[in-house]
Amino acid sequence: MILAQMIRVQVQLNEVQLQALKTRARREQVSVSALVRRAVAAWVVVEAELAPDEQRRRAIEAAGTFASGLQDVVRHHDDYLAEAYRQ
Repeated sequence: MILAQMIRVQVQLNEVQLQALKTRARREQVSVSALVRRAVAAWVVVEAELAPDEQRRRAIEAAGTFASGLQDVVRHHDDYLAEAYRQ
């Protein structure tokens, strides 16, 4: 196993964010730095660019998965969107 060299960075958090990190770090018995590294690693995996074929496959797989129950969305999608933003 090859370990990557750690590079020190400075991050600014607000009080609520820092307190939440410290609380979780205590609960999990790890350092705040370890939690931040874990969160960044998870984000990198999720945000990794997918190959166009994989993006297409996922889009096709998701098609039809969500149903609004409305029958006229194709004709009135702009109206529904405007109403959603007003709420």
